[in-house]
Order: sequence, then C-alpha cells, then structure tokens
Amino acid sequence: MLNKLLYNFDIAIEAIQRNKLRALLTSLGIIFGVASVIAMLAIGTGAQQEILSQMQLLGTNNVIIQPVMEQVEGTVGEEGEKEGNQRKYSPGLSLQDLYNIRDVMPEVEYISPEIIFDTNFIRNARMRSGKIVGVNDEYFDINNFHIQNGNNFSEEQIINSAPVAIIGSDVRAKFFAGQDPIGKKIKAGNLWLTVIGVLEKKELTTENIQSLGIRNYNLDIFTPATTILLRFKNRGLVTKDDIDASAGSGMRVMIFGGDGEEEEAGTDNYHQLDKLIVRVTDSRYSVSIAEVLSRMLKRRHNGVVDYEIIVPEQLLQQEQRTKRIFNLVLSSIASISLIVGGIGIMNIMLASVVERYREIGVRMAVGAQKRDIELQFLTEALTISVSGGVIGIILGMAFSYAIEASAEIATIVTPISILISFGVAVVIGVVFGYYPAKRAAQHDPVHALRHE
Repeated sequence: MLNKLLYNFDIAIEAIQRNKLRALLTSLGIIFGVASVIAMLAIGTGAQQEILSQMQLLGTNNVIIQPVMEQVEGTVGEEGEKEGNQRKYSPGLSLQDLYNIRDVMPEVEYISPEIIFDTNFIRNARMRSGKIVGVNDEYFDINNFHIQNGNNFSEEQIINSAPVAIIGSDVRAKFFAGQDPIGKKIKAGNLWLTVIGVLEKKELTTENIQSLGIRNYNLDIFTPATTILLRFKNRGLVTKDDIDASAGSGMRVMIFGGDGEEEEAGTDNYHQLDKLIVRVTDSRYSVSIAEVLSRMLKRRHNGVVDYEIIVPEQLLQQEQRTKRIFNLVLSSIASISLIVGGIGIMNIMLASVVERYREIGVRMAVGAQKRDIELQFLTEALTISVSGGVIGIILGMAFSYAIEASAEIATIVTPISILISFGVAVVIGVVFGYYPAKRAAQHDPVHALRHE
C-alpha cells in the first residue's frame, strides 16, 4: 500500500511539474484562504489576550464608584433667573461611605479609597510633576500591585495619618537612583513624606492607558488617605457658608488646600474621594452588589445621585463579545476563499481528467484497478491543496506580523490556528478532489485508449 501511495505521489508531482503555472493558479484560493484564516485567528487571539490583560489591570471582581456632578434641572424666569426645586445637600463620596460599605455589605473582600491630586515632587534640588494618591493598605491587593522593597501601610500609620509614602518605580529611578529610598524623605507639594516602600514596576502600554482611562502608576506617590485629608487637602470640609452656597444662596467661599491651590465652594468638586474600589469575593456577585451599593449611597447622599457605579467586568465582557462576533464574521469571509479554492481544484482536476483520457486507458489496460486511478487523481488534488496550505501558513504568519507592525494591533499566531487551517486545506483537497478522481476511474479503458 505504501508503495502505491509513493508511486501515485510521483505521478502527481510529474503532472504538477508539467503544468506549474496552472497548478499555482489552482492553489491560489487555498493559499490566500489559509493565510486569511491564520491572520484573522491571530487578530482574534491577540484581541482576546488584550482583553484578559485589561481585566487583570481593572480587576475582574472589582466594582468602581466614582463621583459625578449632579445634573440640575429647572425653568428660567423672565429675568433669566433659574426657577426649580432647591438642591438637596449631599456630603459627596467620602470615607464614611467606605466605612458603611465595609460594615454592611457581605461578600466584600477588599475596599479602598483613591484621592488624587496633581502636585510637584521635590528632593535634592530635583523637581518633577506627578500625582500624590491617597489610599489604604488594601489598595495594592485590589490592583495586584507588589511591593518590591519595604512594607505596606500599617493600621497605626493609617489611624494616625502618618506622613509616610510608597513610591512608584519611576519615582525611585528619578529621585533615588543608585540608593535605597527606604527611610528617606521626599516632598510632595508642601508635605514631607518618609518612604516606607517601593512598588514593583507595572508594565503598561500606551493603548491600555488611553483605552481604559488609567494612568501610569509607576509615576505616583501613594500615602494613606487619612494623611491626604488631614495634612494635604480635604475637599469634603463643610461649613455653614458651603451649605448655603450648595442650597442656591449665591454665596461663594474660597477653600485653601494643602498644596496652595484654592477652590470655589458650591461650584467645584466637593467629594472627599475621587474613587472607591470594591473587590467582591466572586465576580458572580458584582452586578447584584453594584445595585445594592447604588441604593445605599442614594440614601446616604439624601437622594442626590452624584456618583456612578462601574462594573469593569461587564464592560470588558461586552467588548469581548463584540470582538468575538467581529472575528467570527472575518473568519467566515476568509473561509469563503478556501471554498473557492476547493472549487478551483475540482474544476482543474476535471479538465485534467479529460486531457489524460489516453493515460488513464493505458494504465487500466496494463492492469491498474479503478482504485488505483482514483488514488492517482486524489493524490494529485491533495498535493496541490497541501502545497497551497503550507505556502498559506507561511504567508499567514507574515500577514500577522505585518498587521502588528503597521496597524499596531496585537496578533498571536497559535499552533492550533495553524493546525486548523492546514487541516481544512487537507479536507478541501480530499472533498473537492474525490469527484474528479471517481469520474476518472469510471472510464472504459477501450474508449479511453481511442480518445484523441
């Protein structure tokens, strides 16, 4: 049997060599079909990997609460003055919200505030702009940050609002090059902080920073949120004048913060916190917990919806579904090329059978069986499709790398995509080559020998 296969393979190679151009044109459909499928699968796998990395950055089990400015509605009177209901007072997003969520909500694993201020970092006559971020000790677990050197904030440091800091890797490289920063001081705005820890470098791409709305954490200095509120700036400080202003009395009060900046009460951000991040024990509870959090915060904020709740996993899953459908459509379109290539193989093989009637008659006259004739033409069709598949694999990998280089789209060529594409090419060679081979074997050798 093996000898027959090798003999038929030699005949197929000879037939292809006699008609090299025709064989090449016949295999073009297979070549571009396989190349297209590999490129599309590579784009799809790259997109899936990108979404998984985004999930890791945002946290699959996280629920994010962010402050927003309440939308005001009403009518305008004849003199241009607004007429409507008085605005209700809201304390804004604050640490008290965090304490209540921690005490009341089940299935909450970690919860951390985030308070962000733009400021300047100064040390040894060097200055660099950056962000000082107020958090707690659970923040680093929530965001999968690892402390490379030093320690996390202790409970005592958080309670006492200690002026301590954990710095990003780029801050260390800028201000503490070649030395151990632990125990040394750095100035953020008007606040001197003692470094107690250094974060491991977080690899972030520009695309992730832009698409996810995150920042480069390596450039930040982290300090306890209580330290920020006591020693730097507390936007949630409320006076009688602030309450009057928020009720629409028209008064404006200037509040001076720890970094020397000033805010206008009643018109600017009155929230203590810029973000609350809640990690639940299981992503199955994310949506239901987000709904409970919304009702709880609405009661605490006197019916004022000055916050929004985001479930990153839902957004990323929706994006993943959209990309999966898009990739499925593209792969289906690419598969059409394979079918067209198969039809081309069948067409050329039928023509080849007509051209080689005499050859078929001679082989059958000297003792070849119908099965031998079928195997001969089937081997030829299979050789064309397999050769096209191999060339298509090489071309598909080249397409994938070219797309990644030119369009800056992540592409990943996996062994499974190569196997699928090559397997489809083989199947198409067998399926579309079988009918011409069957037809060739059904010829009467007498009529075949007399064919001109």
